[in-house]
Amino acid sequence: MESAAVHIPGPNHDIEKACRIVAETIMMVGSRIQPGITTIELDNIAEDNILSSNGKPAFKGYVVGNLEFKHSLCISVNEEVVHGVPGARILQEGDIVSIDCGVEYNGWFGDSAYTFPVGTIDKSVQDLLDVTKESLNLGVRHAKSKNKVYDIARAVQTHVEKHGYSVVRQLVGHGIGTHLHEDPAIPNFVPPLLQRSYYPNEKLRKGQAIAIEPMVNQGTYNVRTLSDGWTVVTADKKPSAHFEHTVLIEDDGPVILTLMD
Repeated sequence: MESAAVHIPGPNHDIEKACRIVAETIMMVGSRIQPGITTIELDNIAEDNILSSNGKPAFKGYVVGNLEFKHSLCISVNEEVVHGVPGARILQEGDIVSIDCGVEYNGWFGDSAYTFPVGTIDKSVQDLLDVTKESLNLGVRHAKSKNKVYDIARAVQTHVEKHGYSVVRQLVGHGIGTHLHEDPAIPNFVPPLLQRSYYPNEKLRKGQAIAIEPMVNQGTYNVRTLSDGWTVVTADKKPSAHFEHTVLIEDDGPVILTLMD
């Protein structure tokens, strides 16, 4: 269940620090991605960096229903959309791997994701990554006070579908602050009328922080969850890309708190 949105008094150095640890962790993990490394090795690198920065891994110990997530990163490879569980899997040349990281620092949260190529990847898959990243940037541009949630959603969906890809419907972005997941929901598509009560078109307010996270599939937008209860994969087993930023809403435009150097 999502918590009510929290107004962030500015400047808030704790949420900025949480987001800085997230960005630094993803960049560090990205620099170690190569054929032959295992996903659990990447998770260990991330956890060491988070703890040495006086942060806490926000995903580790996260509980949904009866399931507890036991790792610091969600690592999703190829057709895995999100919530991939680190383990003994060895990354191969031509894979793509989404690194999703959340950090708590002094009671405030940051969240971001980036999809990396492993070695040389197919041009069509690189295009999927490029379009997904572009769609995130377009969504972020609309994250300013007095705009609405669907302004972000429309920007993402329009760009993705213009290039022949699809946005996942079953998973969406979210508010963030003193909880990892808060209202409002931030879909990457404009919901049909019958779904708008689930994803209301709320006005964005100065001082909110939101996590915008396009999940874009090369084929169908339909997904399913594997037997581990966490890993979400594309129904047609085609590749998926995932990019995410935590963004602070301001009157004169968005501030990307998880900007990577």
